[in-house]
Amino acid sequence: MSGSTPVSSSIEAIPVGQTEPPVVVSVSQSPAARAWRRFRRNRLGFTSLVIFCVLVAMSLFAELLSNDKPIVVRYDGHYYFPMVKEYPETTFGGDFPSPADYLNPDLNRRITSGDNFALYTLNRYGSRTISYYNPDPFPAPPSAMNWLGTDERGRDLLAQLLYGFRLNVLFGVSLMAIGVVLGVISGAIQGFFGGRTDLAFQRFIEIWESMPELYLLIIFSAIFTPSVGLLLILLSLFGWTGLSQYVRAEFLRNRQMEYVKSARALGVGNGRIMWRHILPNSMTPVVTFLPFRMSAAILALTSLDFLGLGVPPGTPSLGELLSQGKQNLDTWWIAIFAFLVLVMTLLLLTFMGDALRDALDPRKADQ
Repeated sequence: MSGSTPVSSSIEAIPVGQTEPPVVVSVSQSPAARAWRRFRRNRLGFTSLVIFCVLVAMSLFAELLSNDKPIVVRYDGHYYFPMVKEYPETTFGGDFPSPADYLNPDLNRRITSGDNFALYTLNRYGSRTISYYNPDPFPAPPSAMNWLGTDERGRDLLAQLLYGFRLNVLFGVSLMAIGVVLGVISGAIQGFFGGRTDLAFQRFIEIWESMPELYLLIIFSAIFTPSVGLLLILLSLFGWTGLSQYVRAEFLRNRQMEYVKSARALGVGNGRIMWRHILPNSMTPVVTFLPFRMSAAILALTSLDFLGLGVPPGTPSLGELLSQGKQNLDTWWIAIFAFLVLVMTLLLLTFMGDALRDALDPRKADQ
């Protein structure tokens, strides 16, 4: 095109008097940008991601949504912050120096009458709060006092579900992160070096996977005091082998590529080739694996809690609520609400995993 001068933009400049339409130059997107665009096109997967992020954010700030202590109290011209500091009952005109019970009707009347005020959370129960003032015997059905009812210990069920969801999600993220680190390291070593190194790792993994994981959990639960940390350690010992096989296969394939041979010819070390060249091109199965691994971790914790082998008694847990629902068949609200939260969590992660798998599939062409 005579008389035209290209400029550094996606549209060519058109000289004065020229009637030709502008030529739009397509700018190629990065693989990550293309994958994100395909992921957003999947409405079910993207909507699941948004809902899951909102639920996780709510659970992370559960103390501001469900707590038996007010956020702030103004009493006799002074401001108090019960969530930050514990105050005795005498601070608010009580007779005893014991910690203030903000569910007590008398104390609540004193801090909300006249010029005094108290800003409470939406749900006025914490994870361990006993609903003493509920007139119904425990477990109490849903009511204006406890919106989803109480469990067999008198704890508010909505608070239990909110805090239990947070525990399950954080446990799933932690177990997933540990499994990814161990799986990527072991799979990369096997796939890159191959030969006897790969053979030795494969035999070790076969022996390791043949160990009875459930029996080991039962034995350790009988010896040690149950805790989230102990469960995390024990499950992490067995949660990396599946991902290791995916990473191994990718490294075995990618180590034969031309860019790896070129790096070797230039004298680049094995460590740099593994982590700077091959690993970024082998992350597709790792990223796709994450939501499903997290689902498995949440389901494992719930199952162990249901069997009484999980977290310590009294800790908010979906598995414990399901166990209570099994033992109290007439209290439908415990099993139903706990089951709905668990199913919703697993479905959201499954939809996200399916959408992520399709977005990263190289056979999926952009429309």
